[in-house]
Amino acid sequence: MRAKTDPAFCEYLMRIGNGSGKKFDKGKIEISHSLIIPFVNEKDSLNLLFKVTYPNLHTSYSNLSFITSRAILKTKNDFVDEINDMLITQFPIIEKTYLATDETIDPKDQSEYEDLLHTLNPIGLPPYKLTLKKNCPIMLLRNLNPCEGLCNGTHLVCNDFRSHVISTTISNGDFKNTRVYS
Repeated sequence: MRAKTDPAFCEYLMRIGNGSGKKFDKGKIEISHSLIIPFVNEKDSLNLLFKVTYPNLHTSYSNLSFITSRAILKTKNDFVDEINDMLITQFPIIEKTYLATDETIDPKDQSEYEDLLHTLNPIGLPPYKLTLKKNCPIMLLRNLNPCEGLCNGTHLVCNDFRSHVISTTISNGDFKNTRVYS
């Protein structure tokens, strides 16, 4: 087995499209100009990224294959929540917001720490304020019921919202198109 730092091994791992991308020296590849989003400023560049990744979102949001066949990948999680919030606002449907319940151990401390508790978004847990819309894709973060396809990393599409339950459809794997409730 080759070392992970071997350029040929890295080239093998980084295939673009059908793997026929133009190759340069030292295992580097040429990225098509159509995949590059120019940086103007943060807001305009992100809006352009959204338009390129999800063209005609206002008319195609109900097409599940359109929604689930696209993704915006980030190398770090530091800006993911903001990108998700910006993208969800572009879905032309009424939103449903869920708020987490944060309580201190001692009820006397609740008023003092409540604002702080609402700003905490631990990795691996949903944010304090979770806003969803019908047909928006989400990913399951916990193994709820692996026998039914509800395991970490399962891709879901939102269908309907109740006070404490989200109706979703699994969009990948062996349980694809199965309706589940979280």
